[in-house]
Amino acid sequence: MTGMMEPVKATAAAAKGGGEYRRVEPEELDEAEWARMAEAGSRRRKTAERYVFTCALFASLNAILLGYDVGVMSGAIIYIQKDLHITEFQEEILVGCLSVISLLGSLSGGRTSDAIGRKWTMGLGAIIFQTGAAIMTFAPSFTVLMIGRLLAGVGIGFGAMISAVYIAEISPAAARGTLTSLPEICINLGILLGYVSNYAFSGLSEHISWRVMLGVGILPSVFIGVALFVIPESPRWLMMEKRVPEARAVLLQISESEAEVEERLAEIEEAGNIMKSVNSEDKAVWRELLNPSPAVRRMLYAGCGIQLFQQITGIDATVYYSPTIFRDAGIKSDQELLAATVAVGFTKTIFILVAIFLIDKVGRKPLLYVSTIGMTVCLFALGIALTLGKHAAGLISPNVGIDMAIFAVCGTVAFFSIGMGPICWVLSSEIFPIRLRAQASALGQVGGRVGSGLVSMSFLSMARAISVAGMFFVFAAISTVSVVFVYFCVPETKGKTLEQIEIMFECGKEWKGGGEVELEDTQQLIQGDKKSFSLG
Repeated sequence: MTGMMEPVKATAAAAKGGGEYRRVEPEELDEAEWARMAEAGSRRRKTAERYVFTCALFASLNAILLGYDVGVMSGAIIYIQKDLHITEFQEEILVGCLSVISLLGSLSGGRTSDAIGRKWTMGLGAIIFQTGAAIMTFAPSFTVLMIGRLLAGVGIGFGAMISAVYIAEISPAAARGTLTSLPEICINLGILLGYVSNYAFSGLSEHISWRVMLGVGILPSVFIGVALFVIPESPRWLMMEKRVPEARAVLLQISESEAEVEERLAEIEEAGNIMKSVNSEDKAVWRELLNPSPAVRRMLYAGCGIQLFQQITGIDATVYYSPTIFRDAGIKSDQELLAATVAVGFTKTIFILVAIFLIDKVGRKPLLYVSTIGMTVCLFALGIALTLGKHAAGLISPNVGIDMAIFAVCGTVAFFSIGMGPICWVLSSEIFPIRLRAQASALGQVGGRVGSGLVSMSFLSMARAISVAGMFFVFAAISTVSVVFVYFCVPETKGKTLEQIEIMFECGKEWKGGGEVELEDTQQLIQGDKKSFSLG
């Protein structure tokens, strides 16, 4: 941040009227005054950092709803089968439909967030989810259960899409990767809480246990309602609505100095002006997305592609059907199955925390390479473990196959959490220009949600046809393709502001092999009559 790197002297008139900021040289200040300025700057920087982190954390609570649903359904479905006597096909529909239905929330969430704001869209999503969760908790039949499931899916789609956009729009460039990864942390925390809930309530009767498991999911949405009265609206959305004084007030809370506030305001406004000069001003957002320019097409390849590969490599099948996987490996008891899933949840949560510390230091692309290659190896190993359990029962101890399967599942979710999980959220929220960001992020989730739904709703049927082991060999092959996709289609965005990333895609240079368009290249594009971007 430029604001606290050196003392800056500016009058209010200069700040508001476009006057010059004059740098005060160190020799003009005595030691006491220098120390006071440095201390004041340090306090303001820490206060801004804490406030931004708090806002990002509250916005990420929506992701807990998605994670909890994924985790809890993997165990609740065992007892739903016994209580409501549903078929295997109904089980697949119940588990997988949430991913597809959440598309309705995601697609309508983009337009809604542009109309009523980012934070109130998150609140609307929480209300819809609460309604669906309550219906599921008291459902007397499969039909009513499905109605509640559909409503919950719409609510999750609303919240999950817009929370990453909101966080990206309030975060400074240096910390955007870390903060935008918070939803993925909350998804993993939600999955872990779902697994723990399954194990904790598994001792109740078949009629009560799954209802309590699903009902507990209402609690996170209550905290979201409280959070809405704490977090501010996105300054970029406020600028888009021409509410400049409100945007300035928010930026004063999340920036280190008034100079930085004015720079960020100018940067947001100028980014919109630059992109307007490239595209027709009266062009509708969805029309532009469906008939994109080369730059927007590259953004869509990267954003939608990473969402798709995140899901079709089998992560939701691994999480939703982990009891089925472990039963196929040789575990018989329901409680032992649920205990094994808790180990998976802990592993997933621990490694997402590792990713948070690395994402803004190592960069997006190196972590994606580690993630996709590691997942490929672990998915292949899981297929081997399940094959050995079925066809080498007399040659090896059953415990070897079980231990190998648990290790491979934990390895798969660990490598997913260190790369594909969080970076998918980061990229999809930071690569699109401001006028397209909400709808494009929603569109980016289409590939992921459709992929997740298809995998979840066909896993049991396909596993019966080619075996559970065969399914994971297929996932391993798809994961191999994802490595190639990362190499050719995903750029490195570490350390760049949202506006600089837009210009990078406009530039259209190659970024294969982990290379990136240099910041200087971006600045040269707007040098002269345009101001260089420096803050996010």
